[in-house]
Amino acid sequence: MPSALDAIRRRPARSLLTSLGVGLAVGLVVLLLALSAGVTSSATTLAYASGVDLLATSSSGGNGTVLSGAPPPIPGAHKLVTEVPGVDPNAVTASPWLVGDLVFGNASLWAKANASHVPTGWTYTGSGTVGWIPDDLAGIETPSLYAGTGFTEAGDPHYADGAYDGPATHEIVLDQSLAGVLGVRVGQSVWASPAAPPSNASFRAWYANATEFTVVGISGAFWLVPSAELAFVYLSELQQLLGSASAGKDYATFLLIHLTNPTHPVADQTRIAAAFPGLTVFTLADLLGEIQHVVNVYRTFGALIGAIGLVVAALFVTTVLQMSVDDRSRELALLRAIGRSRASVGFEVVLEGLVLSALGLAVGLPLAYVGAEAINRFLLHLIGGLPSGFSFVAFDAGVVGTGVAAVVGIGLAASTLPAVRAMLLPVAEELRAP
Repeated sequence: MPSALDAIRRRPARSLLTSLGVGLAVGLVVLLLALSAGVTSSATTLAYASGVDLLATSSSGGNGTVLSGAPPPIPGAHKLVTEVPGVDPNAVTASPWLVGDLVFGNASLWAKANASHVPTGWTYTGSGTVGWIPDDLAGIETPSLYAGTGFTEAGDPHYADGAYDGPATHEIVLDQSLAGVLGVRVGQSVWASPAAPPSNASFRAWYANATEFTVVGISGAFWLVPSAELAFVYLSELQQLLGSASAGKDYATFLLIHLTNPTHPVADQTRIAAAFPGLTVFTLADLLGEIQHVVNVYRTFGALIGAIGLVVAALFVTTVLQMSVDDRSRELALLRAIGRSRASVGFEVVLEGLVLSALGLAVGLPLAYVGAEAINRFLLHLIGGLPSGFSFVAFDAGVVGTGVAAVVGIGLAASTLPAVRAMLLPVAEELRAP
């Protein structure tokens, strides 16, 4: 060890650059691992805290996945609220959700449109919208209200047992982001339509055909439907806007199921799927598996980039150690001459490689941590609709352990050839050399 440390001290600039190169390579690997671990960890934590134990989509035209695009609609959504718990007593909640895109306008734009003078740059706001039955969400985590009292009517009054002739509440809850974009508060009106006006000149006609809603609440972000701007209305009223308000359609996008006892969800999955062949039922494990599959695709590309960095770092360290052996060839030959074994001389070279790599780890881990935190803050600022506590990075024992293993691997791989060279130095020739 003293000889290895002395070799590093005698060439500080070269040793520093070598350690920095190793540190950058290891830091890149740790950063990529921390990102993939953060997304997986956050998704898992949020999923199990959501209260959604099973998720069903329509099996019509489906391909057995949830994350591969918009699934086909589920017909007969309202009846499933009671039919699913009737088939599976362990299912305490079966909540149909319809997810669609609407175009919103506020009172200011309405006033300008009626005055036939819409200022340049003024336009509508597009947003994702969730239609649900507010009273049928027991056990499922929903966004907290920051203002207003929320929906006032029980059940889904406009549905009227499939007749769709009950009173329409025209109540809407907006998340904070959408409320901020529209510049509205609780008690004020917004107008919504599935179609956008083709031009500023048609805003007046668009308002005449749009549906006016009263804002009854402003909520926090909702992680389950990631969107920076999101609105919530009664299921039947969104169906009315999207053209599926009839007993023969009664569409939903998802059916979220909360179980009394979620210990063995596969049994409930099998029971519900057998009773409703038109549904494809997923457990949380299925959903998380799909998320992990997506993460793994990006992780594979990251691993390739990291591997290239590690190989380059190893070659760099190998070159530096070869130079070190050449510089110290007479010194190493003298050690052999006074009785040191070949193995001990080679071990000194290996130690030098490991120390250089360890110094690289001391550089790389802080760089990876600082870089990951910066990327995390940037992504959290860039992507709206994420819940409090969500993190894109996670520095756990596995991530740090992989960094340590990478450093040890670089040190051992890089020092192999230089160590062999040191062990095979011709002692007599080196000592006679001028």
